[in-house]
Amino acid sequence: MLGLLGVTLVALGGMGAGAILQRDPLLTKVGLSWLRYGHGHDLASMVLYLGLGLVIWAWVRLGRLVRWGEIGDFAVLVAVTVWTLPLLFAPPLFSKDIYSYLAQGQLALTGYDPYEVGPAVLQSTLSDNVSWVWQHTPAPYGPLFILIAKAIVWVTDASVILGVVTMRFALAGGLVLLCWSLPGLARHLGGKSSMALWLVAANPLLLVHLIGGAHNDLLMIGLMAAGVLLVLDRRHVLGFVLLGLAFSVKATAIVVAPFLVWIWAARLEGDKRARFRKALLPGVAAFVGAFVACTLIAGVSLGWIPALRSSSMIINWLSLPSAVGDFVRMVVNWFVYVDGGIFLGVARALGSVVLVWIAYTQWWAARDGEVRDAVRRGAVTMLAVALLSPATLPWYFSWPLALAAGFAWSTGALVTVSLASVFLLLVTFPNGDTALYSWGYLFFALLVSALAARSLVKPDPFGLSTRYE
Repeated sequence: MLGLLGVTLVALGGMGAGAILQRDPLLTKVGLSWLRYGHGHDLASMVLYLGLGLVIWAWVRLGRLVRWGEIGDFAVLVAVTVWTLPLLFAPPLFSKDIYSYLAQGQLALTGYDPYEVGPAVLQSTLSDNVSWVWQHTPAPYGPLFILIAKAIVWVTDASVILGVVTMRFALAGGLVLLCWSLPGLARHLGGKSSMALWLVAANPLLLVHLIGGAHNDLLMIGLMAAGVLLVLDRRHVLGFVLLGLAFSVKATAIVVAPFLVWIWAARLEGDKRARFRKALLPGVAAFVGAFVACTLIAGVSLGWIPALRSSSMIINWLSLPSAVGDFVRMVVNWFVYVDGGIFLGVARALGSVVLVWIAYTQWWAARDGEVRDAVRRGAVTMLAVALLSPATLPWYFSWPLALAAGFAWSTGALVTVSLASVFLLLVTFPNGDTALYSWGYLFFALLVSALAARSLVKPDPFGLSTRYE
């Protein structure tokens, strides 16, 4: 109930403080347009952050009950369901990406190639709300997601508000897949199913950003987790089909596929090279077959793959190469002015080299096909992708977390992940702008995150219950 109150306040506060429409007919009709400006906006922001605090508090308390063994899977699933429902109907929160999704669907519906042109060519209500950064940027998403976006725009007759809600319901299918997959992954990886569900499905980082912000990463990681589980359950072909579908939403899903080939190969007969071929060929056929089918049904080209470069427009210090490049630029410019793009380009190129090296060494080290080792190395590689890509956004860290949640977690690791989850939740402002350069705010966010993490293992972090004994 505490979490339900929290997400309800987040949804209500989002009406004025979220990533709202430029011209919101719903707020105008009900006389609440004053929430967008001045003191009204300040009030909405206060309500939203109060709700966010309650959600974090509820998540930490739920985690303590899971750690103590007082509740199981069902209780966590009830909490996830209750905390999700208000967010399905909230205004877009902490991101404007959903407007880009809908505009890309409208591009495909009206005969444009979303991999060739940006939303600006539409001059529609949908494109008007797309962030200026992405107005002229082709879609970097796979054919399955373009097909989903196209269908949603058609069903909702290009209504922005209905489109937002319908898109959320479509993406929530990824949350359902996660909730189905995580107990099975925990069974194979030696962890606790209720802990895996708490760590991922109930995590405010995932709920607020991936449901409230309506990011297609949710559908991708749901399909990916389900595909991994099917492979571990020896339903190899179907597992690779789901991985192909996940790749057809967002390219990141391909990272885990090579590790699963080793697991499949270890279960076959013959010498190591023959077993690898026997697993590789049907695995590639299933993966590529699913992707080709999505591409043909969606009626699009492969243009989304080169469009992946568009994410490099994002520059923040969550990406380690971008952070290093920007820091070196700052130091050099203390003494002499040099175009910062040089340092950024070199740092990102070196980051890509390091990422390829990590991915190869982790993959090769997993060649024995031992299940836990292969999945763990796949999660490490996914984490490296999030950290070393040219651009990193807070919710990208849900990728490795979805793979790793099924392992047995030490107390220290849980505290670290809790701190990181809360901090990453808070480093974006409700309207979608980044807070990564607002240092005073970040210091406060770090304090809140540390308190939440400490509260997971120490219910009374300030010792208040014993102060007057």
